[in-house]
Amino acid sequence: MINVVLADDHVLVRDGIKSLLEDQEGIHVIDEASDGKEALKVVESSNPDVLIVDIRMPEMNGIEVVAELKKRNKTIKTLVLSMHDSEEYVLNAINAGADGYLLKGSSKEEFMKALHMIASGGKYFTGDISSIIINNMINSGGQHVEAKEKPEATFKLTKREKQILALVLDGKSNKEIAEDLDVSKRTAEVHRFNLMKKLDVKNLIELTKIASKYQLV
Repeated sequence: MINVVLADDHVLVRDGIKSLLEDQEGIHVIDEASDGKEALKVVESSNPDVLIVDIRMPEMNGIEVVAELKKRNKTIKTLVLSMHDSEEYVLNAINAGADGYLLKGSSKEEFMKALHMIASGGKYFTGDISSIIINNMINSGGQHVEAKEKPEATFKLTKREKQILALVLDGKSNKEIAEDLDVSKRTAEVHRFNLMKKLDVKNLIELTKIASKYQLV
């Protein structure tokens, strides 16, 4: 039996998830919470196997809840639910110690796959993020991956590359960048790829370090 606590500030969302989970054999929702602080109290009193937590909640957001919970009880697994598929959100979840990150638009099958994988001690991450970033973060035990040391140099970025860089550093997804620049998602993906290749970085953490070090924005 997988005992679950649900934390989401929307009653309808909690009811929907609860109905979905309890329709499955071997899963039991033992308690619920409507904000971050309540989630920590409920988890402490009920000691579930998995906490399913919304990334945006009053009092404390889902990332803060996960980070605090990992300080108190490292045995409880955490699955973060989010509408956001940007690298920033996923990396923040991983750095906080989340065992999984799932988009709210995911299918029932993916939801159950994620829950079972996490409950059994695995990791499950989804969204518009490269496997390189996930592997780097997990393999480093959730610690930030340091940017590579570079000799002093001037990166000659075009006006468009600077626009892309600023949007990426703001945590924008490829879809959001495409909308902001009025281009196709594919074009945004190409710009982003070319930018990271030009700066010789593999993920958002390295990109942030380089941008800060050389004051690129």
